[in-house]
Order: sequence, then structure tokens, then C-alpha cells
Amino acid sequence: MLLTCPCINQCPSVPQYTRVWLPDAVEAWKPAELTKDYTPGDWALCLQLEDGTNVEHKIDPQTNSLLPLRNPDILVGENDLTALSYLHEPAVLHNLKVRFVESKIIYTYCGIVLVAINPYESIPIYDHDIIHAYSGQNMGDMDPHIFAVAEEAYKQMARDQRNQSIIVSGESGAGKTVSAKYAMRYFATVSGSSSEANVEDRVLASSPIMEAIGNAKTTRNDNSSRFGKYIEIGFDKNHHIIGANMRTYLLEKSRVAFQATEERNYHIFYQLCASSHLPEFKTLQLGNADDFHCTNQGDSPVIEGVDDAKEMCSTRKAFSLLGINETYQMGLFQILSALLHLGNVEVEERSADSSTILPDNSHLMVFCELMGVAYQDMSHWLCHRKLKTATETYVKPLSKVHAVSARDALAKHIYAKLFSWIVDHINEALRSAVKQHSFIGVLDIYGFETFHINSFEQFCINYANEKLQQQFNMHVFKLEQEEYMREEIPWTLIDFYDNHPCINLIEAKMGVLDLLDEECKMPRGSDDTWAQKLYNTFLKKSDLFDKPRMSNKAFIIVHFADKVEYQCEGFLEKNKDTVNEEQIIVLKLSKFDLLLELFSDEEKPAGSLSSRSKMTRPVQAQRDHKKTVGTQFRNSLHLLMETLNGTTPHYVRCIKPNDLKSPFMMDPMRAVQQLRACGVLETIRISAAGFPSRWTYQEFFNRYRVLMKQKDILSDRKQTCRNVLETWVQDQDKYQFGKSKIFFRAGQVAYLEKLRSDKLKKACVRIQKTIRCWLARKRYLRMRQAAITIQKTTRGYQARCLVVFLRRTRAAVIIQKNQRMLVARRRYQQQRSASITMQRLLRAYQARQTYRKLLYEHKVLTIQRWVRGWLARRRCRRSLRAVVYLQSCVRRMAARKELRKLRAEARSVEHFKKLNVGMENKIMQLQRKVDEQHKENRELSERLRTVERSRAAESERLGREVERLRVAEEESRVKADGVPSLLEQLSFLRQELETTRLEKEAVQEEARTYRVDTEKVVSELNENNRLLITEKDNMNQLIQEQKSKAHAKDGMQLESDLCEERDHYQSLLSEYTHLKERHRYRPWRIDVYSCRVLECCYPSHTDIQSYLSYVNQRYDAVDMSVLLKLQRRVTELEQDKHTLQRHLDKREEAQQDQVKNAEKQRTAGRAELDLEALKRQELESENKRLKTNLAELRQSLATVSNTNPGAKATTSSPGPGSAPYNVLLEQLNSSNEELEVRKEEVLLLRSHLVRQEVLKHNKVGGEEEVLNEDGELWLAYDGLKETNSLLVSQLQVQDRRHEEEVEELREEVLRVREENRQQQQFLSQSLLLPQDARIEASLHHEITRLTSDNLDLMEQQEKQDKMIRKLKKQLKVYVKRAEEYEASGQMERVAPGPEPRSPVGITRKERDFQGMLEYQRGDESKLLKSLVVELKPRGVAVNFLPGLPAYILFMCLRHADYSNDDQRVSVLLNSTINSIKGVLKRRGDDFETVSFWLANTCRFLHCLKQYSGEEAFVKNNTPRQNEHCLCNFDLSEYRQLLSDLAIQNYQQLVRCMEEALQPMIVPGMLEHENFQGVLGSKPTGLRKRTSSLPGEAVYTVDSILQQLSVFHATLIQHDVDPELIKQVCVQQFYIICSVTLNNLLLRKDMCSWSKGLQIRYNVWQLEEWLEERGLSDCGAKEMLEPLIQAAQLLQVKKKTEEDAQAICTMCSALTTVQIVKVLSLYTPVIEFEERVSMSFIRTIQALLKGRVESPMLLMDVKKIFSVTFPFTHSPLALETIQIPSSLNLGFLTRV
Repeated sequence: MLLTCPCINQCPSVPQYTRVWLPDAVEAWKPAELTKDYTPGDWALCLQLEDGTNVEHKIDPQTNSLLPLRNPDILVGENDLTALSYLHEPAVLHNLKVRFVESKIIYTYCGIVLVAINPYESIPIYDHDIIHAYSGQNMGDMDPHIFAVAEEAYKQMARDQRNQSIIVSGESGAGKTVSAKYAMRYFATVSGSSSEANVEDRVLASSPIMEAIGNAKTTRNDNSSRFGKYIEIGFDKNHHIIGANMRTYLLEKSRVAFQATEERNYHIFYQLCASSHLPEFKTLQLGNADDFHCTNQGDSPVIEGVDDAKEMCSTRKAFSLLGINETYQMGLFQILSALLHLGNVEVEERSADSSTILPDNSHLMVFCELMGVAYQDMSHWLCHRKLKTATETYVKPLSKVHAVSARDALAKHIYAKLFSWIVDHINEALRSAVKQHSFIGVLDIYGFETFHINSFEQFCINYANEKLQQQFNMHVFKLEQEEYMREEIPWTLIDFYDNHPCINLIEAKMGVLDLLDEECKMPRGSDDTWAQKLYNTFLKKSDLFDKPRMSNKAFIIVHFADKVEYQCEGFLEKNKDTVNEEQIIVLKLSKFDLLLELFSDEEKPAGSLSSRSKMTRPVQAQRDHKKTVGTQFRNSLHLLMETLNGTTPHYVRCIKPNDLKSPFMMDPMRAVQQLRACGVLETIRISAAGFPSRWTYQEFFNRYRVLMKQKDILSDRKQTCRNVLETWVQDQDKYQFGKSKIFFRAGQVAYLEKLRSDKLKKACVRIQKTIRCWLARKRYLRMRQAAITIQKTTRGYQARCLVVFLRRTRAAVIIQKNQRMLVARRRYQQQRSASITMQRLLRAYQARQTYRKLLYEHKVLTIQRWVRGWLARRRCRRSLRAVVYLQSCVRRMAARKELRKLRAEARSVEHFKKLNVGMENKIMQLQRKVDEQHKENRELSERLRTVERSRAAESERLGREVERLRVAEEESRVKADGVPSLLEQLSFLRQELETTRLEKEAVQEEARTYRVDTEKVVSELNENNRLLITEKDNMNQLIQEQKSKAHAKDGMQLESDLCEERDHYQSLLSEYTHLKERHRYRPWRIDVYSCRVLECCYPSHTDIQSYLSYVNQRYDAVDMSVLLKLQRRVTELEQDKHTLQRHLDKREEAQQDQVKNAEKQRTAGRAELDLEALKRQELESENKRLKTNLAELRQSLATVSNTNPGAKATTSSPGPGSAPYNVLLEQLNSSNEELEVRKEEVLLLRSHLVRQEVLKHNKVGGEEEVLNEDGELWLAYDGLKETNSLLVSQLQVQDRRHEEEVEELREEVLRVREENRQQQQFLSQSLLLPQDARIEASLHHEITRLTSDNLDLMEQQEKQDKMIRKLKKQLKVYVKRAEEYEASGQMERVAPGPEPRSPVGITRKERDFQGMLEYQRGDESKLLKSLVVELKPRGVAVNFLPGLPAYILFMCLRHADYSNDDQRVSVLLNSTINSIKGVLKRRGDDFETVSFWLANTCRFLHCLKQYSGEEAFVKNNTPRQNEHCLCNFDLSEYRQLLSDLAIQNYQQLVRCMEEALQPMIVPGMLEHENFQGVLGSKPTGLRKRTSSLPGEAVYTVDSILQQLSVFHATLIQHDVDPELIKQVCVQQFYIICSVTLNNLLLRKDMCSWSKGLQIRYNVWQLEEWLEERGLSDCGAKEMLEPLIQAAQLLQVKKKTEEDAQAICTMCSALTTVQIVKVLSLYTPVIEFEERVSMSFIRTIQALLKGRVESPMLLMDVKKIFSVTFPFTHSPLALETIQIPSSLNLGFLTRV
């Protein structure tokens, strides 16, 4: 097809250097240039190719057609082919080649068609950020993309309420399936599902299934779709996906039995063979794909880069996701495996007309076994067929060829049934119960095909493409004519190619299909007879039908794309698609349920038919009612066309660039062939026949302002443009003026561009002339001035040189003198310094020697002193022991003498009388003491009975001791001889005490000796330690020096990690808010389908639990947060309890110390106080020891439980013989032994103290060395008795404590054992259950456990709350008592003063408010209704104090805290938070409301911090403000909740700003031209930009600045914290930068030098706005750095390697992908600019290869930086706040 420009053909001549396209047999078209002028009448064109070759092109004298002209360079690489000035085949091909090969762009618009070229490699343009970038954009606003077409269809469906369709076509390997898949993925991502779970996932899951059963490897494509499909994606009224439906067309069944070389069967067969090793597939008896005839014919069983086993897993997951369970899946695989075995069944030739199958054919046996049919029946009917006549039925044997054909036909029929069954079940899974409101259809159908041998399949495919091309032509023609009518311009009918005759040739009555069906009905119809009928019918009647010269079995049809020759062989058989009915009957007798389900729609074969004549031809079963394949395909095609005609179509034409599958390489001939076949060139021809170039008046004025003079510019842009065109274009037929656009004929835009270029060139020449003149004169003046300056400078220089010479001569003499002096002085000083150094070292050495000698002598003397002292002390002790022993012996002898003397005197009567004189008084005294003792004994006996009940053994021992004391008392009263025994006992005790004291001294002496030795060793160790420390310090210093940089880097890393954690937390909070908002009207459900999804996605029980915990955190966040708060609260309460307990202990100790001091002053009972102190110390030490033992016991139990966590029997409670039990017994035994030892020590000490007290009293009374026998005896007795009772009580208490602790430990161990047993029982039961039931049981068990734990924690919390309240009350009482005690002590110390004599006047004090607001219980709703719900932010911001609602709420909270009412505090805070959230939900799109509550939330949070009493927040408070601090409750948990609420407010604020700024950013920052007429945009095509549409608002950068000013003023008005305002500005500028840069990266028309200048100007205005408001240091400028660098990248030189290095250094904020993308998209707007070469881009990539960065192309527009709320102190006093009456808060009372 050769399309020439009419205006060129009509020109009288063509000038030299005109650029044209020359036809070429290899490259289709080559660029050339005229070497001399062409004048009409010349027979040839003299051309020169780009390589310098000169050629001549002869002109056809009949047509006199010239070559097509080339477009200007600035129009090459356009997004829309209709934007080209010259519209013809070479221009289209060259534009696609430049975009695809050089710019790596695969999508291009051609009017309403999207041309997609297969890149043959993965490119990162389909990520989610790309989807979101195209979402909501008009089709012409962004670069061409499949997402733009999908968005256009989605938008038109929502706007026009009309069904849409996307028609994706192209030949095999062009990328149709991938394009359709990405379109469906876009719909699934943008729309989402409304009610049912994972509808979009199920829609996408149908793709791997259909690819497995319908795609195969061909010579042109590794994943070629061998069927056509039309998917209708249904939407509801809210435009959410609710379901889908799929229709398929013309499955290539012949591939099941035959594959050409280098091709494969359908993927599912190879996936089965690759998974044959799995246990569930063992029964299928599969093997390698090379072992089966159905999969080894192509000799290419493996696709490079494809793992069939992994693909099988994906297919099975997709089946499960669509609801096809494992039973059905195994049934499908069983049938497919049977087909593989059927293909291996060998048919043996028995004769020329008969065949047979061996009885022991293993593959047939496996087939019959898998299909559940009889072997004999199947083997028989594979080699025979039944013929029915009117009267009889014959069984005819089949030849080997026919038997093999029957076998293959059966396999194809079964596979077709299986394919239809799978499609039906997919549709059933995608069907929704909700009524469908609209749909978008995606048609993925085969393109026009022509091969060396074309058969029935190619005929049907080309027939379908003829129908689609007809619909496409009508739609394009309709749009073109509607555009002209809408603009009200005169137009004529456009002549376009109508393929209706070709369609009639195929489908009309008595057409090709009808003749084929008629021949199929003939008894002896054949392909040859059908061919003859075609020749006889169409050969002379239709120009579109022809016969090959060398063949009588083929025919030619002239399609719209090309002539195609079809081979008639096989047409009838494929059209009939017949299967042996007896084989179907055998299959229907199978016991295989799925096989019966496949053939359930087959009708039963009809019986023998009666006939009125024997000559009636035989008719097979189902012949009358079964339609042929051609008829079925024609009907389905008509249904498809009806569906498409009822929708708004969108076209995607896929192009295969080459047959080698090489990435980004284009074969021009193959591309031209496909462009002709897919209708792209037809679209170009229709556009070229009319007015292809269209400009709005404003765009035309901006572009061609340079062609106008100042006087030509009028206020009416339309009239201005009309005047300009009338001036420059004389032929008015070349353009037309519409209502809003100017329409140009083909080539006129190029002519206008030439005029504009010439005008700019003239202007440039004039500017250059003037500048060069100015530069030359300036250079001359500079040279003249330089000559004068040089002369003057030279003369001065010579004079200065003379002076310098004289000065240097004199200076040299002085320097020599000083230098010699310096050398001599330096030598002297060095010698002097060396002498001093040697003397110093020698003296130091001598001093050290002297010091070591003295130190040695000192140590020797010390050792000798200690040794001699030790020897002297040892001799002294031995002497002392000997003297004492001698004294004892002497005293014993004296005592014996005295005793004998006393006994002799006792015998005398006189002495007895003397003794009896005072005995009566003593008896009376003893009698009274005995009575008192009897009373005490009765009390003691009662105590003993109580003790007896608790501990029988101790009671018996005490009873014996009491009995012994009672007997001793009676004996002392009757006999006086008992007193000496007591004295002896006392002396014995004294002796034992003395012995103990001596032993103690000996032990202390040994300890001192050991201490001395230890100190020596320690000193040596310290010396070694110092040396080691020195070495360690040196090493540490080296390490620190080496790691200083690493620590700095780690610090930065920790800081970045903190920021990332904050970002992650706030993003989770934002996601939680979004999900809560999305699902607030829909409760969370876990149905059977969700469980199946869980089972597929999370196969293990742990994964399911983790997923459910994640879901619970997301959808039940309130309960989990409450649980976490309760846990944290319990921990804090326990800490508070321990703290209070410590305070109480300290108070009690202080009080005890005070009481002790007072008692010491008032009483003289020193012995009792010492005894009490001793008892307390003993008890404390005993208590500490018991605690230590208990801790060891618990640790041992924990160790045992940790060492065997998975054991079953060993994890139970410790029994006798276990390690914990032994440890417990050892602890108890050691405790009892320690008690006995302590008891004896206390007895001894008690006796010693009593003796010392008695001796002291005796000394005071003056009775020295006189023993008061009775008093000392009774005192000793009392002491023993008290000590005994004390020890008994202590032992009882300790025993009870031990028993309680042991019982608690046993209960804990029993509880752990019971839990372990239950867990084991549950695990054993769950293992027996199926997987679904196991998951449900696990979930139920986990929920029950969590509920019980939650209840336990709540009970513990209640107990802790009660305990804390009790301790607080006790603390208050103790504090009050202590204060009273101190006050009483001070009153006693202060002397009373005289009373005032004159009367004092009493003045009335003004009421002092405490900064609180009192309200009644239940008034919270009224308070929040007036203060939050119904409050208007504008009135508050203008008239009231900033942050007034926050202050009022805090004052109410203070009163609740002051009242110690925790319920009111929690109700008020929770209601406040919920009310603010409700306001944000209702008015979340109002920036003023959101900013108002953000400011008040932050102020409320700051008040809670400021008055919390924490030191970090109260340091700036006034004393009065410190008095207002909260006193009863710690609200740190609610501070966290308020912080989360503030974060949500901030994120909502960012969303409001984004919604307001989003429509302004791209028009203001990119599209609006600040310098009109200078930076004019390039011509655009049919896809116009949004800003060019009439009636829409025009945004500029001033609009953005004005909106930013409104935001800033609102934040200032509401008194938002300055730091928070800075963070908001940073977020605003990030949004502006990200949106602008993303659009720049996705819009080729914006990447030019002039656009970079405009962007830099706009950025400068934004920076000026920051300077004016004092926000230049907030970090917002840094957010614009990527955009600034992108603008600089558009303006810098891009040629040499130095330029590449400069770009790499400059673009530090841009990623490598972004830099390469900008350079690839760079497009010249004027002729003086040049494109970026591919070599330069490769240089950039090589220089940036080592950079570590993100691979993402686009910036994350939805990113919200983590926000911080720095504490801001408020100087406002709460008591000064007044409540306005307009707030209706009269029920509040100031306190």
C-alpha cells in the first residue's frame, strides 16, 4: 500500500534535499534525499541514501506517483501516529521502530487503536504504582499503555452507564494473552470486590488454568493460545467486580493427536508428566513426556525457562481457588492421563481393509482401567464401526489408517468435552448471586494467519478476523464522521475498504460454508468434489475467489489483509468432527462418575429408522440434529458480534516484531505485514483521507505565536488563528475551522512547522549577527586596553626586578649570617639536651634502685613483725590456757574444802537454827512465785495444746521440757541441794560461752591471717590486672580508632531504623483505619471458601494461626488493644505495688527507729531491746535465706520444665525421686537444721545477756562478788522460757510458710501437668481429624485459651486494683500519722509564746479557682455533643481561644481525677476519642475540620503530658501549674491512644491536601506554559490532553501557591504547633514532587528542554513561597530535589562522556531507572534540539551500575512520612479560662 500526500503530487516541482521514503525489498522502506530538483516530466528521481549511495528511482509514467515524504525530526517518535503530518505506511513503520528499538517503548496510539509490540523480555511497567498512576487519568494525558485503555473502558462504563469491550487481536506470539491478562489485572486492582471475598483473585486465577489446557508451544510462540476467549467481567452499581463469565471459540483439537516439528501439545500434558513422581499420581502410570506419542511428535518437550512441575502446582492452586476440589482434580488428571495412554495404543494391520489391537496391549489396558470401561469392547470398536441401513445393521472392520484416525478422533472428542467442562465450572465459580449492572468484555482472539499450508483452522480464524475488521472499520468511520459533525465543519463521505463481499463469499447463502456443509451431508462427499463445487460456483462470479494454477485441491480468497491459499484436504473431516458412536456408548457404560458427567449432554443414539424404499441412503445417528463445526463457529461468531455491537469497543493490536524472539529487535517486513493485517494502516488511511491533524485554538496560538506580529494578536483567539492561516496558507481546502478546533489536511502541519522553523532560523541569524558584532567590538576594545596595560606593566616590572635584585643581594648576606648562627646554636642545644637527658635517666635509675631496696626492707620488716606477733600470741594463748586450768584446779580444791566445812557445820544444831530463821520468809516468797508460775504454766499449757495440734513432735518435746521444769521446781522447793546443780549448770554455760568466744577469736585470727595472704595475692593480681588493663586500653584504642566510622554509621543506621519503625507503625495505623472504614458495615466472616483459601495460602497450622492472629489484629483491633493494655496495666500495677510496699517498709522502719529511740530515752531495759534487735536480725536473715531457697527451688523447677518442653510424661508435677522434689526436700531439711542451730545460739546468747544484766545490777547495788542465787536462777528460768516460746512461735510461722509455698508449688506443677495433658490429648485428637476440621478445632481451642487467659488477667487486674487502693489508703494514713508525730515533736520542742493582746481583723478572701470543671455523672454525652459533635471550627477559630475544646476537656478530666473516680475518667476519655473519630468520619474531607481537631488533639495530648507530674514535662511549669497536676491516675495509656488519634488526624489531613492538590499539580507544574509562544508544545494526535478540552478549569502554579497559602493560613489560625506545620509542608511538597515527577516519567511529550525550563521556574516560585513564610529550613526544599534534578537533566548537554559523568554526579536524588527513563523519553520540540543517542544512555547505565538504590520507577505518591508530636508547653493558667456561653455548657461548674 503506497499512500502519498495529495499536496505533493500537485506541486509543480520538488526541490533538492527533500527527504523521502524509498521502497526496499529487505527493510520495506529506506530513507533517502533528493540530490537535485524534480520538475514535472522527469522520468526518474535522483536520490542519495543515508549511507551515501546514489540511486535513481524511476517514476511510473501511468500513475506519475512520487515517493512518500518524510516527517520532520521533531514529529518522529510521537505517542499517537495520527499526530504525524504525513500519514502513510513508511511513516508509521519508522515511528514504531524509533519508539520500540531506540526508546524501548512498546505501546503507541494509532487513533483509537493501541498498538502493542511484544518486547520478548520482562519490563517493569506493570507494577502497582504504575496502575495507580494511570488510575483516574484521561487516555491522552499519559503515555500509551494497556492500563490507559483499561482505565478508559472503566471510566466510560461508570460515566456513560454503557457496557464496554476491549478487543485484543494479533497473530500467534504477538502478546495477546499477556495484554488481556494485564487488562483484567488492572480491573481487579482498581475496582476490587464489593461483597464476596477474593472475586478479583478468582478472576485472575482462571488464567493459569486456561493457559494449561488451551495454550501450547508453537514455532512462533512458546505460550500460544490455541482457542479464542471472550471474558465478561461483571460490575455492580458501585462499579465493583462481582463475577465474570467466559466464552471460548474454536479450540484446536487436532493438536491433541498431532504436533508439528518444534511444537508441543497442550501444557497440561507435560505438567502431568513432570509431576508423575508425586505419590497421588502413581496410579496414573505416567512417565517422561518422550514416552508418549501425543507429546513427543514435535521433538521439543521442554520450554526454556519454564518448569512444568512448578506450573502444575500453580494450576492445582488455581483449581482449588476456583472451588474445584481434589476429587475432581484427580478425576481430570485421570482422564488426561488416559488420553496419553490412548495415544500409545498401536493398531496392527490384519489385511488391507481390517486391523486389530493385540490382546495384551498395556497402554489400552491402562486406558480402560483409568476410564472404567471394558477392554474387549473398547479394543473391538477401535477397529470396527457400525453401519446402519433402513433394514439392517452392519459391523464393518476398519483399515489401519481409519482405525488410527478413529482413535485420534476419540481422543480429540474427549479432550474437547473436558475443556468445555472446565470452562463451565470456571464460569460457575465466577458467577455471582448479585445482579450484574454492567460489564467489560475482554476479547482475546487469534489474529489473521497465513502459513505455507493453510487448512480449516486458518479459514475459520481469517473468517473471524474479517468480521472483526468490518466492525472495526464501521466504528472508526463512525467516530470520524461524528467528530466532523460535532465541530460543524463541511465534510464528504470518506471512502474506506469494505470487506462485506468477502464475508458474503464465506457465510452467505450458498457460500463457502454452506457448500462445505452440503458436501458433508453427501454420502460419498470428499474434499475433491467440494473443491470442484467451489470452482464452479465462485471462480467466474467473484473477484475475491481464485484457483491456484498448479493445484486442483486448493482455492484462494482475497482477504482484507492478504491473499491466502487454502488446501482442501481435511476440510470435510474437520467440519464433520465425527466420532464412532459405539465408542461413545462404551464410554457411557463406564463406572467413572466424572466421565459420565462429561457425556451427560450426549443424546442417546437413535435406533434403526424405517424407510419406504430400500434405495434410501443410510443416515448415521445424530446426523439430522448435530451441527457442523463451521455452522457452530458461524453462530457463535454472530453472537459475539451482537455482543460487541452492544458495547463501546476499545482496540488493542498486538504486533510480533520478529520471528527470532529477540528482545527489542524489529523485522520491518514482518511488522508491515501485521500492520496491514490488523487494520492499523486502514485506520491511518481513513484519517489521512480527511483531516488527520487537529489543534485547539489555544494550542495553535501557543505553537505558532512566532508567525504572528504584535498587531495581529487579537483578544479573540479564533479570529487570530483564522487571520494567520489565511496569511500563510492560501488554499483554504487544506484546513477547516471547527467550534473548538482547527482541522488540517495531511502535510499541512509539516508545512507550518517549516514556516515556524524558517522564522526561528531568521531570528536566530539576526540575533547571532548582532551578538557577533558586539563580541568583536568588545574583543577589540579589550585587546587595546590589554596592550596598554601590558606596556605599563612591563616597564614597572623591569624597575621592580632591579629593586628585587638589590634586595635579594643584601638579604642573602643576612640570611647566611643568621643561618650559620642558627646551625651553631642548634648544635649546642642538642648537646646540652642530650647531657641533661642522660643525667636524668641515670638519676632516675639510681632512685628506682634505692626505692626498690627500701621497699624490700619494709616488706621484710612487715613480714617479720606479723610472724613474731603471731608466735607471741600463740605462746600467750597457751600460757593463758595453762593458768586458767591451774586456777580452776586450785579453786576446785578450795571449793571442795569449803564444801566439806559447810557440811560439817550443817550437822550442828546451832547452824540449822540460824538457817531456819530466814527460811520461812523465803518459803512464803517461793510460794507466791510458785502460784504465779502455776498461772503461767496454765497459759503455757494452752499454748502447748495449740502447738500440739499443728506439730505433734514439737509439742511432745515441749511437754517433756515443761514436765522437767515442773519437777525441777518441786525439787528446788523440797530440797536445797538443787541450787548447786543449777549453779554448776550456769558455770558450765559460762565455760561453754568462754570456749566459744575463744574459738571465735581463733577463727578471727585465722581470718585475719587469711585476709593478709589474700591481700598479697590480690595485690599481685591487681598488678597483673593493671598490666592487662593497659594492654586492653591500647587494644581498645586501636579498635576504637578502627571502628569510629563504623559506630557513626551504626548510629545513622539506628536512626534510620527508628524512622522506618515509626513509618511502619503509622502506615499500619493508616491501613487499619482504611480497612475499618471499608468494612465497618460488613462483619468479618470466615466461611468454607475462606478456609479453603487459608489452606491453599497457608498450608501449615502455624501459618494459619499467624494469619488469623494478623486478621484478628486487623479486624478486631479493639479487643486486642484492650488485652494488651490490660497486660501492660497489670505489669505497671505490680510495679506500683512493689514500690508502695517499699515505701511502707521504709515508713515502718523509720517509725520503729523513732519508737526505739523514745523507749531508749524513757526506759533502762537495755537487755530486752538488744534481745528484740537480735530476734529481728535473726528473723530477717532467716527470711532472706528462705527467699533465696524459694528462688532456687523455682529456678530448678523452671530449668526442668525448660529442658523437656516437648516431653509428655516428664512435664508433669514433680513426684518423689524427681530433681525438683529432691531439691525441695534438701531445702526443707537444711532449713530445719538451721533452725535448731539458731535456737541453741539464741539460748546461749540469752543466758549470757541475762548474766551480764544481773552482774550490772549487782555492781550498781554495791553487792560485788556476791551471788544472788534466787534472783539469778529465776531470771535464767524466765529467759529460757521466753526464748523457748519465741522459738516455738517462729518455728510454727516458718513451718506454715514452708507448707503454703510447697502447696502452691505443687498446685502449680499439677496445673502445668493438666495443661500439658490436655494439650497432648488435643494434639492426638486433631491428628486424627481431616485438615479442614483440624483447622477449625485449632481455631476453637486457641480462642478458648485466649478467652480464659483474658479472664484470668482481668481478675488479676481487679485484685491488683483493690490492693493498690488499699495500699494507697494505708499510705495516706501512715503519712498523716508521721506528719502528726513530727508536728507533735516540734510542738514539744517549741516553747509556748505570749498570746497576742490586740484583736486581729478578719478579711474576706476572694474565691481561688483550681482550674477544674465539675460535671455530673452521665453528662459526658451532652458535653461532647456541644463541644465536639456540633461545634463549628470556623466560629471557634475566629472568636475563641485556640485549643479551647482541649482545655475544657482537660479541666473536666482534672475534676474526675481529683474525685478519684476511675470510671468517669475512662468514660470521658473514651467518649472524647470516639466522638472525634466520628466527626472525622463524617467531615473527613473538610480540611478546616480535620486541621481544627488535629490542633485540639495535640493540645489535649500536651495537657496530659504537662500536668502528668513527670519531670521531663513539668520543668517549665509555674508553681501554680504544678499544683494542678493529676494526682490519682496514670494516663500514659490514654496518651498513647491520643497519639494514635493524632496520627490518624494527620493522615486524614494529608489525604485532604492530596485530594485538593491532585487536580492542580500536573496542569500547574507541567502543562501550563508561563512563556506562551516561546515554549510551544508539539502537535498532538487524536488523543488530546485533558487541559485542551473546553469548559474545564485551567490550573497554574499560582493556583497551587494559593491553595498552599490557604492550608498554611488555616493551620496558623487553629494554632497548630509550628513543628507540625513544618512536617505538613514537607508532606505537601513531597506530594507535589512525586505527582509531577511520576507524570513526567510517564509522558513523553513533557520531556523536553523547554519543559525543563518551565519546571525550574515553577520550582523557584514554590521556594519563594517557603521563604516568604519562613519555612525555608523545614526540609520542604529537599523534597523537591528529585524534580529539580529531573528538570536539570532535561536541560544539560547529553553528548560526551564528560556530560555523562556530570549527569551521574548531579542526579543523586534520582534512581538509575528514572535517569534512563528521562533520557529515553527526551523529545526535541524544535529543530535545534537533538535526541539522546543510545550509546550515551548505555554510558550512563555503565557509570551508574554500582549504585545501590531502589529498582522502582515511580515515586510512591501515597507515602505519608512518619509524624512526630514534640511536646509544647502552654503558659496559659487553667484557672483563668472562661467558658463562652455560646457553647451551651451551662451544666459545667468551675471549681
